[in-house]
Amino acid sequence: MKNNIKVCTKGIWDTTIPGIKFDNEGTSNYAKIQETLIQDFPRGEKGEKDWKQLIKNIKQQGRHRKYDCIIGISGGTDSSYLLHIIKHIGLRPLALNLDNGWNSDIAVKNIKKMTSALGVDLETYVINYEEIKDLHRAYIKASLPWIDYPTDQAIHSILYKIALREKVKYILTGTDFRSEGKQPTEWTYSDSRQLKFIHHLFGKEKLKSYPIISFPQLIYYGYFRKIKIIHPFNYITYNKTTAKKYLQENYGWENYGGHHYENLFTKWAIGYWMYEKFNIDKRKITYSAQIISGEMSRDEALIEVNKTPYNKKNIENDTAFVLKKLDLNKDEFKKAWNDKNKSFLDYPSYYPLIKKLTKFIIPIVMKVFPIKPKIFYEMEIRKQ
Repeated sequence: MKNNIKVCTKGIWDTTIPGIKFDNEGTSNYAKIQETLIQDFPRGEKGEKDWKQLIKNIKQQGRHRKYDCIIGISGGTDSSYLLHIIKHIGLRPLALNLDNGWNSDIAVKNIKKMTSALGVDLETYVINYEEIKDLHRAYIKASLPWIDYPTDQAIHSILYKIALREKVKYILTGTDFRSEGKQPTEWTYSDSRQLKFIHHLFGKEKLKSYPIISFPQLIYYGYFRKIKIIHPFNYITYNKTTAKKYLQENYGWENYGGHHYENLFTKWAIGYWMYEKFNIDKRKITYSAQIISGEMSRDEALIEVNKTPYNKKNIENDTAFVLKKLDLNKDEFKKAWNDKNKSFLDYPSYYPLIKKLTKFIIPIVMKVFPIKPKIFYEMEIRKQ
């Protein structure tokens, strides 16, 4: 770390992170966000009790259906291990994978290995590549940091749409705040309103196969159809390193590198675009979360974060591959790279309304989601 950068004493959150504050002991407000989440979602006896109740609810709600839950699977550690867990406790999941044209060969093999070995039905939702390519190009031209939001939006949308089709009330996801942390809103926020605006501004293709879920639709799915997204790792003991080893030994699962590196575009977006153009290093958040959770030492994290997140020998070839696959020539990319960095606040979105009406929105949100979304934890603690 550079000498002029202040670093949290409990993790490696530092002054490059938006909205960070430190108390007299040098502890950051991001550490407080993480500790508050851990406090609100304890593991151990309380977590196991809550998880058992959720399992009971899932089985009861889905007793007359072919499937009692939907699980999004990417071929990564978290979703693969979660599939193993839920199958062995007697749930009947439908595994759902999004094919946006960027999944690595290793990820695809991992998905097939896991679903075949566990006897789980797999459905792959394929987006017309011209559409997702157009959206990725649009986000690059918009000069936003999180250019892979179109993938996030598509995954979120198809999970709800397939759950509605199958009349399933529960969607299970392998996200784990203890190993991932809470990324700053400024780094990763976008929404359906913003996506449509950016696509209108910079896109060309009509979006026919690309799935979009609007805020009113989200209310409809969660409140009226009572479809809930569950995060099992909030409640049950989970260690990513142990999980990787178990998957490798028992399923022939293959490691693919860093967090979210099972998708080639995501890997490039996080490891190069965000890191070099925006000076955003998402590892500071994930490593800090793992320090708090005891999965990584602070000294180890400080050493690792001083290494570049990409292979310097390969990055030129990786960038050339991404540009070719996106049909972006060097001049177009150079212009986008040199354009002034933008924030999600520079484009229309639902966020200003959400922020303004947080007090009124949270009671509605709590009827849509079974737990308070992490963005509201961040809002409340950063405001202090």
